[in-house]
Amino acid sequence: MHQLLATLRRYGIRLNKRSGQTHVIDPSLLMRMVDYADISSRDLVLEIGAGIGNLTRLLAERAEKVIAVERDVKLFQVLRDRLKDLANVDLVNADILRMELPRFNKVVANLPYAISSPITFKLLEHDFELAVLMYQREFAKRLVAQPASKDYGRLTVSVYYRAKVELLEEVDPSAFFPKPKVSSMIVRLRPRSPPFQVIDEALFFNVVRALFQHRRQKVRNALFHSFNEVFPQPKPKSERHKIVDEMIPKDLANCRVMDLAPEELGSISNYIATNLKSPRALAAPA
Repeated sequence: MHQLLATLRRYGIRLNKRSGQTHVIDPSLLMRMVDYADISSRDLVLEIGAGIGNLTRLLAERAEKVIAVERDVKLFQVLRDRLKDLANVDLVNADILRMELPRFNKVVANLPYAISSPITFKLLEHDFELAVLMYQREFAKRLVAQPASKDYGRLTVSVYYRAKVELLEEVDPSAFFPKPKVSSMIVRLRPRSPPFQVIDEALFFNVVRALFQHRRQKVRNALFHSFNEVFPQPKPKSERHKIVDEMIPKDLANCRVMDLAPEELGSISNYIATNLKSPRALAAPA
């Protein structure tokens, strides 16, 4: 803690908690994150939000290479000065959401919580072995939520389709400076092949997004209200229920969106995809 404060004062840095600039001040916690990722000399590790480099240095002790990304210009200057002796660390001053990601096989990061969702989806578009990430506890709980629970939603389904999620450890606010108002969670993501098949992935994610805009409604009504977001041809309201009823079996159409497992949402997407391939699908009335 004293070393962190002294470093920040020396460089004239005031951390912005609203921007997610909270630093882990518990060295044993940082070491556990490295251990959870099972870092070895074969690994190319991507670190997001490197701060002043405390986690970076621990990663560099074990990895073949660490690519440490930090957006803040002042913090990046600290990184360059503190880690200039580490030949296996590449420092990148950039916004992780806007940059093209380099080659990596593991990710370890104390994420800025404001970008938790977009960076998770960006990472899952790439091929890698695992990620050990610090999230806000509420966000982490949404990743593993069960159908019908208050935390279950689009995020749960979309990540479940792409990766296995493990909640490893809850972290008290006292482990950070500045101290956040919420608890955190260390999470491990392992990308995997989808656990169920969908005919059209783009349509599947579109259907999931549209349905969870009306998560407490029945599927039939949710698709009615989000019809133009799912189906390629706009239709008047008088026709929408009929079209949905012809595509989706009643046992699914009459379920609440939030009660359906990801596999069942995949089935709904497949019914729609199959029907859209039919030349008669959504045909204009004679």
